[in-house]
Amino acid sequence: MRKVILDLAVTLDGFIEGPNGEIDWCVLDEDMDFPDFLSGIDTIIYGRVSYDMWGNYQPDQHASEAEKLLWAAVHSKQKVVFSSQLRQDESRALFVTSDLPQQVAELKQLPGKDIWLYGGAKLITSFLHHNLIDIFRLAVHPTVLGSGNPLFPDLKERINLNLIEVSKFKSGVVQLVYEKNK
Repeated sequence: MRKVILDLAVTLDGFIEGPNGEIDWCVLDEDMDFPDFLSGIDTIIYGRVSYDMWGNYQPDQHASEAEKLLWAAVHSKQKVVFSSQLRQDESRALFVTSDLPQQVAELKQLPGKDIWLYGGAKLITSFLHHNLIDIFRLAVHPTVLGSGNPLFPDLKERINLNLIEVSKFKSGVVQLVYEKNK
């Protein structure tokens, strides 16, 4: 069965963005091998706000070839957007407005590769409350913001995880990969 993977950058003090939505602290080292992660997924799940910001993002003309290739790989994936607003989008996005647990269960049963839970924060919280995340892949950045949008707001209960991988990158980012306790 396919797995839902939360892959996200987080600051050392647990924020996924600054108080004004800033993510300028987030780096992507070449040695992180993000293209390898992308090759293992074929579906990306977004909340509506994250989709509107990043679901069709195109790097500008001055972006590196590597960044352009990365975004092309992201946009080659099936996109599923969970939103209270039903709408049609000209891109490859499927908008879903009902029954999050049932819809995710159906996605996981389909043939294919794993599923990337992109976010945003509200959607991640909903996935946590419904116990829908199989793998937590967190890139902890060497930045302390002091305030912003926390990774795990409003948790209702403890989540116990098993550490399965640790990687350190030249920028000082440490990636921690956990799976749910079985």
